[in-house]
Amino acid sequence: MIDVSREAFEELVADAIDSLPPDLAKLTDNVAIFVEDYPPPGQHLLGLYQGVPLTQRGFFYAGALPDRITIYRLPLLSISATETQVRDQVRMTVVHEIAHHFGIGDEKLHELGYG
Repeated sequence: MIDVSREAFEELVADAIDSLPPDLAKLTDNVAIFVEDYPPPGQHLLGLYQGVPLTQRGFFYAGALPDRITIYRLPLLSISATETQVRDQVRMTVVHEIAHHFGIGDEKLHELGYG
């Protein structure tokens, strides 16, 4: 497993967010993104989206707390052998979780190569 400091990892997450097309980035303004070392016990995750996808929001959504995306540092490092692989895995995971915000499910993401 490669070692990337928490600070450097958070920068990779920020870079991945900054690489989003501007039109998509504008639609993620009510999403908070966090970095944690581990997923919840018993879960084998690289990232997690928690919220109401844009495609499922209705009039009841007004005043809701921001959606939450968590990127899990140590599982991502455990599947990466180089810093380039870490950067690529972080970007793929960030895009995957943001896609859930847009209502895109895991099956479609796998088809698109973001599974």
